[in-house]
Amino acid sequence: MYEHLVSFRFKAPLTFEKERELLDALHSFRGNIPGIVELTAGINVTEETGNIHGYTLGLRVTFEDREALRLYGPHPLHQRFVQMLDGILDNVVVVDYPVKGSP
Repeated sequence: MYEHLVSFRFKAPLTFEKERELLDALHSFRGNIPGIVELTAGINVTEETGNIHGYTLGLRVTFEDREALRLYGPHPLHQRFVQMLDGILDNVVVVDYPVKGSP
């Protein structure tokens, strides 16, 4: 299995409605993009305010294998989400790693 971690920083604070729209889009991946084992997404509520660095939305996806992770990027639902970020995204951090014991 592979973990896919993403943190998003936006150019300006998001409205509640925009947060909901983005979260709904992320949650729609599960069951609609092959190879997703588990998915969580949410708004950053950490009390470690010195470590936020402006990143307010997080995503964690567990994939069956590396091939599922590779196929996720070009998937139409993922690409639709990427388009939703156009003009509002300042930066994104992505970390992908194999789960210990997985090939």
